[in-house]
Amino acid sequence: TLFNFEYYRCYVVGTVGSHGSLLGLSELLRYFPDQKISVFVGTWNMNSQLPPKDLDDFLLPLGVNHLPDIYAVGVQEGVQDRREWEITLQTTVGPSHVLFHSVGLGVLYLAIFLRRDLIWFCSDPEDAAYSTRPGSVVKTKGAVAISFMFFGTSLLFINSHLTAHEKKLKERLSDYEKLCVMLDLPKNLHVKPQCQSKDVTARFDNVFWCGDLNFRLTQKRDVIIKLLENRNLQNVLSCETLLKYDQLQKAMNEGVAFRDFHEATVTFVPSYKYNTGSCLFDSKKLRVPSYTDRVLFRYKKKDTINCLLYDIAENITTSDHKPVYALFEVCVKPGRDNIPLAAGLFNREVYLEASRRRSAALESQDQKSYVCSVM
Repeated sequence: TLFNFEYYRCYVVGTVGSHGSLLGLSELLRYFPDQKISVFVGTWNMNSQLPPKDLDDFLLPLGVNHLPDIYAVGVQEGVQDRREWEITLQTTVGPSHVLFHSVGLGVLYLAIFLRRDLIWFCSDPEDAAYSTRPGSVVKTKGAVAISFMFFGTSLLFINSHLTAHEKKLKERLSDYEKLCVMLDLPKNLHVKPQCQSKDVTARFDNVFWCGDLNFRLTQKRDVIIKLLENRNLQNVLSCETLLKYDQLQKAMNEGVAFRDFHEATVTFVPSYKYNTGSCLFDSKKLRVPSYTDRVLFRYKKKDTINCLLYDIAENITTSDHKPVYALFEVCVKPGRDNIPLAAGLFNREVYLEASRRRSAALESQDQKSYVCSVM
C-alpha cells in the first residue's frame, strides 16, 4: 500500500487538519465534545507549618463533583521540603492525575497537575520567577508562573505573594506592576505579534492569578468582627458590605491593579487572620480579618472562562490563613502540531512515591477493618 503523503501532510507541517492532527478539532472533540475543560485553582499561605494529613477539604471539596482536568495549586510560605509537599498533593488528587510541571522561588511554589490522558495534548511547559525582594536570604515575596498550550489555547498560571501590612498599599501596587513586566513568558512558544505586550498577562488566551495578594479591609477590627458575627453564612449581601472596604476591589475598579482581571462573587468569610489551630479570628495581634488570599482570572475572548465555584476551606487550621480555591469551566480551541510538545512527560518520582503511600494507607485501613470485624 502506497503511503499517501498528502493525506498526512497536515501532521507533518502543523496545520489545523482534521486528519491525523494530534491537536486538531477532531481530537479535541473526541475528548471534549463541548470544547470545555475544568480547571481548579487553589492558593494557600501555609505560614511555614506542616499541612494536615487530610487535604480533601482543599483539593476535593464537596462542591466539586468530578475531578477537574487541570489542578493549579499555589502556596506561599510553604514547607521547606518542596518535593514532600508535591507528594502530598499527588497523594490527595490520586493516580488519575500526574504532576505535569512545578516551579519554586524560596518558599513560594506552584504545581500543575493534569489528567493522565491529557498530557499528550500539551506543549512543553515554561516557567518564570521573580523576587520583589532580591536581597532577602529566603525568598518569600514575588511570584512564580507556569505557561503552556493545551490544544490551541494558551494558559498562564501565576502564584504571588505581595507586600504585607494594611498601610503598604502602594508597595503592593508596585509589586504587581513589576511582576507583570518581569515574568518573562512565553519563551519558545510563538504568540501573535499583537500579543507582544510588556504585560505578561496580555500575551495569553487565559490567565489565572492566585496568591496571598495581601490586600486588606480598611476598617476598624471591631466593626469587621461585628459584621461577621451578624452575618448569615448564606447572605451574600453581608459579604458585599465587607468588600466595600476591600483594597483589591477598589484598586481593580480604579484600574490601578489587575486591569482586565475578574473575580467571582465572594460569598465566604475572610481568609486571614486566624488563631492557629482554630477557626477563630486572631485574638493576639488583633489583626483586621481580610480577604488577603484571592483567585483572579483574565481572558482575551469574552465568556471563555466561567467560574463555577469560589470558596474557602474553613476546616483546615494549621495556618493563620485558610486555603481559597476556585473551579472554572474554560473554553478550549483546536491547535496546530507545530508547537514543541511535552511528549507525555511528567514527574514520575512524585507519582510513584504518592502511589506507594496511598497503597500503604489503604492496606492499613483494610487491616483495621479486618481487626474490627473479628472483634
